[in-house]
Amino acid sequence: MRVHAYAAPAAGRPLAPTTIERRDVGPDDVLIEVEYAGICHSDIHTVNGDWGPQPFPVVPGHEIVGVVTEVGPRVTRHRVGDRVGVGCMVDSCGECANCRNGDEQYCLDGLVPTYAGTDRDGSTTQGGYSTHVVVDADFVLRVPDGIGPAAAAPLLCAGITTWSPLRRWGAGPGRRVAVVGLGGLGHMAVKLAHAMGAEVTVLSQSLKKQEDGLRLGADSYFATTDPDTFTQLAGRFHLIVNTVSATIDVDAYLSLLAVDGTLVNVGAPAEPLSLNAMSLIGGRRSYAGSMIGGIAETQEMLDFCAEHGIGAEVEVVPADRVNEAYERVLASDVRYRFVIDAATLR
Repeated sequence: MRVHAYAAPAAGRPLAPTTIERRDVGPDDVLIEVEYAGICHSDIHTVNGDWGPQPFPVVPGHEIVGVVTEVGPRVTRHRVGDRVGVGCMVDSCGECANCRNGDEQYCLDGLVPTYAGTDRDGSTTQGGYSTHVVVDADFVLRVPDGIGPAAAAPLLCAGITTWSPLRRWGAGPGRRVAVVGLGGLGHMAVKLAHAMGAEVTVLSQSLKKQEDGLRLGADSYFATTDPDTFTQLAGRFHLIVNTVSATIDVDAYLSLLAVDGTLVNVGAPAEPLSLNAMSLIGGRRSYAGSMIGGIAETQEMLDFCAEHGIGAEVEVVPADRVNEAYERVLASDVRYRFVIDAATLR
């Protein structure tokens, strides 16, 4: 089927309306009429070529919420009329040790990304800035009642990207968690860590978003441009989640960890980061990375968000303002996630 979409024709070029071909619904597939598609910084990195050559033209979008309009004959988990979501991957081998453990994002054969990847039929995957998507049912999530569809869309990337390290490294009562950056990822990390019962601190360049941070659930807020911050908070945190996609002084942030503390990078800067090994050795500290989460873990996150009334803070925009939205993301002029109204594509 031919569907309307917005695509980047080449690296660094503005997105423009187009039509794309979606595969026929197979026995294990779900056809989804897209309601909302979040704009992730990863979309912008991809479109701008920051992460290397891409198979242009590319339709971005891996924060997708919509309604099921058709299912294949072998699909039992989803029905026509269900509200569902699709995140950053649409397939994996399903057979390797990581896939069997529920870590499809670390598939040893390589996951199939929602866009700019190679699909099972050899075609290039195209993302959620479109009216419809066809996805293998095993990679389709149930969006519970209690989360508005626009607020749910960013959970499929920003939500799971922050949930996964918070769960793995033990955010909860009695734990002190710092979140570096209060943007699309950071604001979700604050909401989730607070709901998990942790004591939450935001570390941001300035105090201009302090009121927001405290409203979203932070217990305290510090400016990293103030050198006293690193002195005052030395050795304090059990876990630091770095959400920014820019170069940071890794050693300075490691100094804020308690013994056995962990600094986890979920932001993906284009430039390499460096550190002094003594920053780790001196406090038995760990420096780690984390990438989204598996399908079961993503469903767990969505259910948790519904139970606790958590959704992303969003600004909904029509599709013809997507290039303006990209510019505003790069200028940090959004609180805290743009979401495209897919009805404006029809």
